Amino acid sequence: MQSPGANGRNCGLATPALEKPMPSKRLLAAQEKLRRYGLTLPEAFEDHPWGHIALKVRKKAFVFLSGTEFHEGKLRITVKLPRSGEIVKETLPYVEAAGYGLGRSGWITARFAPKDRIDIAMLCDWIDQSYVAIAPKKLGALVAAHRRGES
Repeated sequence: MQSPGANGRNCGLATPALEKPMPSKRLLAAQEKLRRYGLTLPEAFEDHPWGHIALKVRKKAFVFLSGTEFHEGKLRITVKLPRSGEIVKETLPYVEAAGYGLGRSGWITARFAPKDRIDIAMLCDWIDQSYVAIAPKKLGALVAAHRRGES
């Protein structure tokens, strides 16, 4: 075993990786429901940038979920809500404009702690809205018609 150098550093010894706390089973289950729902939309598929889950249609993301990156132990969902995003940000305390400049284009992020109430039906509605905003018009129209009960 090597001894620390004069400056107190490990001198090449491996240091233990910082362990992330495991997200709650409840948040993992909620994320899985949202992921599965998003994948039911036409031509939707899953990608994994930066440890997150991105649901995409024709290479364009319409939902970002925490994936393996539960920052501060919270589930995050980011969606584009061009029509309702402003009112959602003003009325729901767990919602804010999405980072990286996305908020200027109608993207919002909702964060949920392990004991927070998670309205899955509302979040699935947000996923639909985001899909319609991002997908090509013909695909978005299919989802919009289904939501209106026309299918």
